[in-house]
Amino acid sequence: MIRQTFTARLEGRLCISERVQCFHLEFSVEDLEVFPFAAGQFVSMVAEDVNGKTQTRAYSIASAQNGNRFDLCLNRVDGGFFSNLLCDLEVGQKVHFHGPHGLFLLRQPLTETIMVATGTGVAPMRAFAQHLFPESGEDRSGGKNISLVYGTRYDSEIYYREYFEALAASHSNFRYIATLSRAGDEWQGARGYVQEYVAQIAGEIQRRDEAGSGPENVVTVGEPRGFNVHAYVCGLNEMVSATRDRLMALGWQRKQVIFERYD
Repeated sequence: MIRQTFTARLEGRLCISERVQCFHLEFSVEDLEVFPFAAGQFVSMVAEDVNGKTQTRAYSIASAQNGNRFDLCLNRVDGGFFSNLLCDLEVGQKVHFHGPHGLFLLRQPLTETIMVATGTGVAPMRAFAQHLFPESGEDRSGGKNISLVYGTRYDSEIYYREYFEALAASHSNFRYIATLSRAGDEWQGARGYVQEYVAQIAGEIQRRDEAGSGPENVVTVGEPRGFNVHAYVCGLNEMVSATRDRLMALGWQRKQVIFERYD
């Protein structure tokens, strides 16, 4: 199948973690006033390597729809081709891509939500957050409780920390937990792995249900019984599997856990 290919121009580049060489990249799409996509989708970048072979690599979009712009978040990879090509782009340089693609989307109508990410898996969570809590325009969260649990090793690897902390400070229904697996003595925040905190939040919801004050079930497409909470999980397979297993041990159904793995 022949896919329509677009050209993206790099408009901004920022290293957001020197330790692991993680970059936030901002692109505009040439010849389009609007590049339509849904929060949670990805684009597939296309380029020829040094041997003339066409390489394609998928990257989750790290922003909500905004005219013809989209953002990416990616790490430099030792010996890697595509991530390093993108990390080394200078403002004004261009790259080809196709998309958007993917079904890692917020279920509608929205339920209470737990977002779970590690590393650059935070990219679609940033897109979800920007969509639900836009800087201008109508709040799309509908007052639902939205939690983001983000896990990494060190505090120098907490991507978009300032954005999420500011969002939590300005919206009472948004909770942000950053947990470190290799925190130093100076770290005052959460420690350990994301699934522990996800289980705590799920337990809070269950206790509210038992007390009769929990959120009501919401019937979404393909879920005729309805659920009162969904989890959206993005990261390496080990974390995704551990989080799913932990939630299902608490009685969750498979359709309540929407996930995307990138290894």
